[in-house]
Amino acid sequence: MDIIHLLPDSVANQIAAGEVIQRPASCLKELVENSLDAGATRVQVLVRDAGRTLLQVIDDGFGMSEMDARLAFERHATSKIREAQDLFSLRTMGFRGEALASICAVAQVEMTTRRAEDETGTLIEIHGSDVIRQEPCSCPVGTNIKVSNLFFNVPVRRKFLKTDQTELRNLLTEFYHIVLVYPKVSFTFVHNDEILLELPAGTEKQRIEAVFGNPKRNVYTSAFVDINTETEIVSIHGFVVKPENATRKAEQYFFVNGRFMRHPYFLKAVQTAYSGMLTNDYQPSFFIYFDIAPEAIDVNIHPTKTEIKFADEQTIFQILMASVREALGKFSLAPTIDFDTNGSIDIPLPQDHQSVQRPQVAIDPNYNPFHSRGAIYPDKAPKNWESLYEGLPKTGYTLPTDLPGEQRILRTEDVESCPLWQYDGRYILLPSANGIVLIHQRRAHIAILRAQFIEQLGLDQGAMQQLLFPEVLELPQDEMVLLSQLLPDLRAIGFDMEQLTPNSYSIQGIPAQLANQSPIPTLQHILAQVRERGANTQLEWREQIAQSLAESAAIPSGKSLSEEEMRDLVLRLVQLPSYRRTADGKVIVSLLSDEEINKRF
Repeated sequence: MDIIHLLPDSVANQIAAGEVIQRPASCLKELVENSLDAGATRVQVLVRDAGRTLLQVIDDGFGMSEMDARLAFERHATSKIREAQDLFSLRTMGFRGEALASICAVAQVEMTTRRAEDETGTLIEIHGSDVIRQEPCSCPVGTNIKVSNLFFNVPVRRKFLKTDQTELRNLLTEFYHIVLVYPKVSFTFVHNDEILLELPAGTEKQRIEAVFGNPKRNVYTSAFVDINTETEIVSIHGFVVKPENATRKAEQYFFVNGRFMRHPYFLKAVQTAYSGMLTNDYQPSFFIYFDIAPEAIDVNIHPTKTEIKFADEQTIFQILMASVREALGKFSLAPTIDFDTNGSIDIPLPQDHQSVQRPQVAIDPNYNPFHSRGAIYPDKAPKNWESLYEGLPKTGYTLPTDLPGEQRILRTEDVESCPLWQYDGRYILLPSANGIVLIHQRRAHIAILRAQFIEQLGLDQGAMQQLLFPEVLELPQDEMVLLSQLLPDLRAIGFDMEQLTPNSYSIQGIPAQLANQSPIPTLQHILAQVRERGANTQLEWREQIAQSLAESAAIPSGKSLSEEEMRDLVLRLVQLPSYRRTADGKVIVSLLSDEEINKRF
């Protein structure tokens, strides 16, 4: 009996949809790109329940005829290409003809469309690849497409969608990829009847400011410098951040021929251009646009079209790196000195230069840097050094330090009786029977505060301190969505916050442990940590909130502590279940053994 058979079109479309439509954000990308390919100058995106219930895109593009409207939902039906050779001269966003077929295979779709030359438009309704109706209708020029109940007939896929806040953040991220490269098109994004973004047509810099900054003050883009390079191979323009304005959370965007792309190799070029200007934990933000001949790139290597192959990547790498370096140097971000100048520098002498005396420098011929200063200069030797060890023989304390691995090397009863010293404002030293115990005081304080904050979050008992003057926190929309997700826990820990506008919150109270610190950097750090580390559950983001607050409230490095303060800190540390390392694995407590000390002598 024959066992091979052809799959029905509806099943084949659902399989294809698995690659093209992975979540509501994928659907938004395909629909908005179609609007832009249709010449739209105004695009509205209406979303309900983060795209699960409704995702609607309205544009004022060319529209479609009755025949084209029906054919658009067939697989591999496209107006962008006619033959394989056209793939190497693409200037449109879409070209495969899979998007609409994939969407209607896993959702309930209704579309109305009309061309300017037609008196009436066309309405088509399709549920799971089945055409429910097609009829003439009255509608404005352009296309209005509604995608309802995404994955209604694929419950397994629907079950794997994340929370509404996570899916909304993904929608906004995909939206940014498009709006940043089409500044001359006006966009509106509405979620659950609330306008989250309203972006008028303008310049690239105005669009960047509207998305990530404050359009009224241009604070965000003032930290950037322009890059502009024209070559026969590629044209590059855009904006890179000044080194002093780099942050731990960077916005990094590459675009090529009007399309967002990810390119680790080119990212390395930008990072190399900043070499020596940034510390390891800081990253440069940038918005860089490439314009290159379509035949020199291949966009047809990944279903999402965000991975793009360049014919001459190495040359473009060098051009990009040189462009960024030139921009950073051109705007006096680093002074330049010409060491090739011929001749000497003419320094005018004073009128009485004959009386100028050569300075006298005293030289000690007996100085030897390899000898002890006390041996050559007995008068310079430390005075009363014996007093440092007063009391050691008189006390009967011993700290158990011979335990292997991560077992305890500190006990409460031992800490209560032993003397403590501080070194370099960073370390607390305790004597031991087998050496010296060293404690990193800032990391110890962070571990203590982190445990306190996690406990307070669990009990909803954070202590709050009212601010004398409320502060205003302004954020881009994707971070506003994330903040609303974290808001109950932030309030539980001691933040008193009320939303002022769709892009800002008023902060009237802060956790008592933050004392008089500004809460804005702390909140920005919390959001950055949750985003970067991919915290999606309440437990994960509570840990990030506690960690960020602890880092903000902990004593700074270099702070002098009294013996009472040091003892209190160490006693609180040893009461933690795990006190030898921080949550991210950094050492808090270490033993410098007698054997290691003796080796140095």
